[in-house]
Amino acid sequence: MIRVIIVDDHPVVRRGLKQIIAAEREMQVVGEAENAGEAIRVIRQTACDAVVLDITLPNGSGLDVLNKLKSEHPNLPILIMSIHEEEQYAVRVLKAGASGYLMKNSIPEELIKAIRKITSGGKYISPSLAERLASEFASPETSLHEKLSDREFQILCLIASGKSLKEIGETLCISDKTVSTYRSRVLEKMKMSTNADLTRYALEHHLV
Repeated sequence: MIRVIIVDDHPVVRRGLKQIIAAEREMQVVGEAENAGEAIRVIRQTACDAVVLDITLPNGSGLDVLNKLKSEHPNLPILIMSIHEEEQYAVRVLKAGASGYLMKNSIPEELIKAIRKITSGGKYISPSLAERLASEFASPETSLHEKLSDREFQILCLIASGKSLKEIGETLCISDKTVSTYRSRVLEKMKMSTNADLTRYALEHHLV
């Protein structure tokens, strides 16, 4: 039996995922969580074979949860599900230790296929992402945003989506001052000077 924990802040999404997984004779949902803190607690307390993790969560982020889980359970397969296009997060989460990346608009059969793949020791990625990873391997050139830390990357995406420093602080549970410090680092690393520059870059690279 493949035991799965679902982490998503939308009850309707969790219910849908649970129904898809429960329809498979050899799979079972053994736990659910709706935010970052609850996810860590449930996974610590519940034996499982895989985690289906949303990248966008309240009181933290899927990236934070992923990094925490990989430090505590390095061999636990984690499938990231997201509404965001692969260009935004896929390569970053795979480098952080995720076992796969799946768009939320994927068909149910893809979810089951992905869970089976990661619990058998493999990685699940789409053909387009595989092609991109192959291109990156062939070319050592790195995009500016890939030089950012996970937190800096989050700040970049939130700024580009139009959120104020206060809103970003509330989303990530950090102070306005800390957000401002991260913003300065992002601008410096990307050799830019304004939020408009960051937003233009993010749009050009399909990060928002």
